[in-house]
Amino acid sequence: MLKCHLSKIMGEKRLKVSDVARDTGINRGTVTRLYNETATRVELEVIDTLCTYLNISVGELLEQQ
Repeated sequence: MLKCHLSKIMGEKRLKVSDVARDTGINRGTVTRLYNETATRVELEVIDTLCTYLNISVGELLEQQ
């Protein structure tokens, strides 16, 4: 199982789901599902785009539990 820290990271950077979706081109629904930790499948390209946009590593975004 993976834990997604997107909501925590976005909160620290004071970003909204709509900001991230607009700036990255990622579908708003996808960002929302990651934010709420309800996503069951995510493309690697989305993870890469989010990490680049937020200037973080994959390990900071996702944690194995």
